[in-house]
Amino acid sequence: MPTPDYMIPAVLLEPFSGLTMPSLLEMISIGCQGAMIFGGVIPFIPQYLDIKRSGNADGFSTFVCLNLLIANILRILFWFGRHFELPLLAQSIIMVFTMLALTEICVRVKHKGEIVASKEHKFSDSLSAQPIKGEAPPRINRTISPVRKFVDFDRAYFWKWTYFESYVQFTVVFTVLVGLTTWLFLDNMYYVETIGFLAVFAEAMLGAPQFHRNFINKSTHGMSKKMVAMWTCGDCFKTGYFIVRHAPAQFWICGMLQVGIDISIFLQVYCYRNKAAIS
Repeated sequence: MPTPDYMIPAVLLEPFSGLTMPSLLEMISIGCQGAMIFGGVIPFIPQYLDIKRSGNADGFSTFVCLNLLIANILRILFWFGRHFELPLLAQSIIMVFTMLALTEICVRVKHKGEIVASKEHKFSDSLSAQPIKGEAPPRINRTISPVRKFVDFDRAYFWKWTYFESYVQFTVVFTVLVGLTTWLFLDNMYYVETIGFLAVFAEAMLGAPQFHRNFINKSTHGMSKKMVAMWTCGDCFKTGYFIVRHAPAQFWICGMLQVGIDISIFLQVYCYRNKAAIS
């Protein structure tokens, strides 16, 4: 008995009839570039939504945002001294605005929490302040949280300011100062390579503030596990992309370091799985 031929209907193959191997590879390349541009911000979406839903940002370190702001601003300036792929430049620009948005919600939630706590404190004080007949009214000592601003230049409260405007001011001042320095030394190869290394090294240390916060609290409560999982997947993809696309050595070396830190945070999730946060 002859074996029947299982042929794919021509109507199903018609949309792909014009595709050749070069065009298919080009489509894959475009897809990878799109993933590089927007993939970096996706891991922070679960964390943003968690903070917005819970109204609590205590489990997330805002120094992660500072880390990525500095890293991506330096990478943008590095591009002027040594051009690299435009998708990486676009990724940095988008990441700057994403980190500002994440910082804004953290500051807003924290400030709102302080206001609520202050109102509750005043209410309890008013109840306890009722004088007992024959006794002098009790003295009430209220501690009001002082307003911290960037223009105070207090190192003890760096990146712990009260209002979001101070974070924007720091970002603008940092960009202008480093931008002017880069413009002056744009022809200096050693300077350009140094800011390139600092950019990717700062990004490689992205998870370090979160790792430190988890270690101090002996807990990962409040940290989005989805965010860390996406960090790890994205960093593995990004490091492979750097190697395949022959990006400067700083990129893929620090990419490997970044993957190592991501894995360390996952180990913390396992080690602290039965422990509550230390208040």
